[in-house]
Amino acid sequence: MSGEWGEGPTQGEDASSGAVSTGGDGAVPPPRTGGRAEARRAAQGKGGDRSGGATDGDKDGGRAAGRAAARRGGKPKKNVKKIVAWSAAGVLVLIAGAGGAIYFKLNANIKSFDADAIATDRPPEAKADADGNRPVNILLIGSDSRGKNNADLGGGEDGGARSDTTILLHVYADHKHAVGISIPRNAKVPIPSCKLPNGKWTKGGGVELFNSAFAMGGSDDGNPACTQNTVEKVTGIRVDHTIVVDFSGFASMTKAVNGVDICLPKAIYEGDINPKLPKKGAMVLPQGKQTVQGQQALDYVRLRHGIGDGSDIGRMKRQQAFLSSFASKVKKEGLSPTTLLPLADAATKSLIVDPGLDSADKLISFGMSLRNIDMHELKFVTAPWRFRTEDKDLDLVHPDVDKLWETLKADQTVDGQNATGQQPDAPATSAPQQPTTPAAPAGDAANASIKVAVYNGTSTNGLAGKATELLKGAKFTATTAGQGPNTKYKTTVVEYGSGQKANADKVAALFPGATVSAGGGRGVNVIVGQDFAAASGLAGATGGAGTPAPGAPGGAPQPLPTTVTNDVRSADDDICANTSYGSGG
Repeated sequence: MSGEWGEGPTQGEDASSGAVSTGGDGAVPPPRTGGRAEARRAAQGKGGDRSGGATDGDKDGGRAAGRAAARRGGKPKKNVKKIVAWSAAGVLVLIAGAGGAIYFKLNANIKSFDADAIATDRPPEAKADADGNRPVNILLIGSDSRGKNNADLGGGEDGGARSDTTILLHVYADHKHAVGISIPRNAKVPIPSCKLPNGKWTKGGGVELFNSAFAMGGSDDGNPACTQNTVEKVTGIRVDHTIVVDFSGFASMTKAVNGVDICLPKAIYEGDINPKLPKKGAMVLPQGKQTVQGQQALDYVRLRHGIGDGSDIGRMKRQQAFLSSFASKVKKEGLSPTTLLPLADAATKSLIVDPGLDSADKLISFGMSLRNIDMHELKFVTAPWRFRTEDKDLDLVHPDVDKLWETLKADQTVDGQNATGQQPDAPATSAPQQPTTPAAPAGDAANASIKVAVYNGTSTNGLAGKATELLKGAKFTATTAGQGPNTKYKTTVVEYGSGQKANADKVAALFPGATVSAGGGRGVNVIVGQDFAAASGLAGATGGAGTPAPGAPGGAPQPLPTTVTNDVRSADDDICANTSYGSGG
């Protein structure tokens, strides 16, 4: 099996919308009409006759409401906090009410895979830091299962299931940062021994396509435990939770949030969705920004042809852009009954999870633990890869990909920040400390207009992030840009573009002894050197090659290569940027 999602033509929308029903399946019934409550509403000018026309009471009530609004002088915002509080309380009441009917319904939707299928020879659990914070690794799998309603959504006619999308999401110990690593489905990797549906275990040890792990055994539910075992084997990272979403679940979830914003550099036609069609066909997705849900959303994340070079690399970029947009919308909507309940119902109907997430309370608790992740600090990147010369498949690039796994194990972000959830104790050293931000705020307002990109010119991990914090403390608009041209900068360098000399001098004042020089960029760049590391008490933090860093088990990881840092996407990036790969749009 090739492992592709079906490339069949569009066949209409999914029949299930993911909304909570009002029938006898455990949902909350609508309020009854008539009776004293309706009489009171009519007396207050809030009722209506059954013909749909306005009553005299309606008209009088409307005029009274208008006069009341005018008297208030447009000050209804004072009740916003109460509204939010009642909305949150409403969620809890709806879940707990009616004898826990909705909760029971969500609980009954969830399906988990066999814990006995998870390998016993696994990487160690991540250790909690001194503050008790622990990182979490979640394996997200998009399944193209042909079972249930999935074939109607373009799943094809073949049996079994394949994994088109696999992302290892690392949530850092501070639970404010996260990064999703896309693993190419057609990368050649070692597949370990896996349990089959008949209870037997495969021999394992061979090098095969990555998505063959999920297809192992030919079940319509796939083999998520085999994929989890494979990811742990390839990365050396322990997977804490695994979540599988199929076609119908994905379509219903996009409907539950009333669509997700996307952007395409060119229009997509039926012939792009199904290259076997003899003609171009009708337009499926127009060029530019748009909101999609259901079948259209599925077409977007499955799309390979008609854009870029037609490879899976471009498709992964679009999947990352889609997940970014989806997460941003859910974050923006917040905790409201109208968003939470339909989304929870749609999601749980189509999930297969590990035994650690096999109940509604576990899923809710897990979801709430992620609520503080900032969208700018939610990153996506593809594991470093290269095209193979002997076939059309891919290889993961070593040692680049190894450095990426080590960065996650050390709980360092892809832009060099320390996200362990704690600040290291100040070392007992006579080295001079970095001067604090000047207390006088005289130049703060002007500093905000100065944009500074910070690079690490040493092998001391997290140094660029520390310099960025220093600059932000002085009100500069600073961003951590990653690794510098090399790791041998002894002195910090402040580079400036045309007309930026005065701004560079202001920045350099925060880095005593820094060299200020003209550069090729437009703004101001800071490349921090060993002098800043020493002043910050971090000198020698990485040690020599293979030498563990003091206080860091296993040592700090090597700096990430540009094959990783140049490919990073933030969840708040422009949705029209970085959505294709290669020529062709």
